[in-house]
Amino acid sequence: MAETDPLEQSSFDGPDLAILQFLAQRPRASFAEAGEQVGLHERTVARRLERMLKTGRVRFIAALLGEGLVVELAVRCAPGRLEEVARAIAARPDTRSVEVATGDLVVLAEMVVADEAELLDLIDRTIGGMPGVLDIHSALVLRLLLTAVDWTPYGTEPTRMRRLAMDGLLPPPPIPVDDIDRELADLLAEDARMPMTSLAVRLNLGESTVRRRLNRLMASHVFHLRLFAEPSVLGHPVEARFRLRVEHAHLDTALRRLAHEPSIRHLVVTTGRDNVLGYSSHPTAADMHTFHARAFSGLDGVREVQTALLMRSYKRAGRPVRIRAADHHTPPLPRVGPGEPR
Repeated sequence: MAETDPLEQSSFDGPDLAILQFLAQRPRASFAEAGEQVGLHERTVARRLERMLKTGRVRFIAALLGEGLVVELAVRCAPGRLEEVARAIAARPDTRSVEVATGDLVVLAEMVVADEAELLDLIDRTIGGMPGVLDIHSALVLRLLLTAVDWTPYGTEPTRMRRLAMDGLLPPPPIPVDDIDRELADLLAEDARMPMTSLAVRLNLGESTVRRRLNRLMASHVFHLRLFAEPSVLGHPVEARFRLRVEHAHLDTALRRLAHEPSIRHLVVTTGRDNVLGYSSHPTAADMHTFHARAFSGLDGVREVQTALLMRSYKRAGRPVRIRAADHHTPPLPRVGPGEPR
């Protein structure tokens, strides 16, 4: 009997989602602590989590932000070369996310470079020289307001960063990090739940020193350690990307209002004509339409709105996205129901 692909057994039930909700907030909590919270034995928690991780739709993420330049690229492709280019960009270690959306034949990517010289080389030679690439538009991220860490579809309170954005306040200045912090972050990216004893051995430091460094990083907004689940797992399979052109006199007010929208899971200010970029996740296409009408129609100073439906993600939070064979290279797009207007 052939072994079943765990990705095809990716239906999560109530206890699974309860585990995800708890570990999303406390990714290094013990199975016993998680079990006490969700009402399951610790061995059951471990077994369920292992099954979810095997699907590839749930994974632990550890990333140190705030170093280098974050750039958003829109890479226009020749017909028939879109997927080839998307996979090539996703394979690069300096790429955080890659997706394709409705609209033009464009690969959308978020990348991190050391400086302007590296960015120019990336655009002009590296990606610009890929077969099938016709044109590249780049925009530098000037201000990061919300990330996927701040998207909490569990009905919980807003995160610290979302509350600051809602109040129009700037985040605290980034904390200084050194090579040991970077090595610690790399180890946790390798295994986010690596025991403290193992971390201490790998870093050649005492456990109390490692614990103090980790607590300092966790308390900051520059280090993201979390349990990540694909939005579809959490009942939000419809994902959208939006770009806004907002007059600078109205920018801060618009950002505050957008931060109040719980569907938004990513929000940044960028260079360029379209100076606000965001992503949102929704349970249905109708909900996405309602969100667009509500979120954008009342914003003063908005001169242009561009929205697109994400068709496929190739990489998220620095990790490749596993695509189910059953998708046949085409993701399930939202359908208009019998009672919904076309």
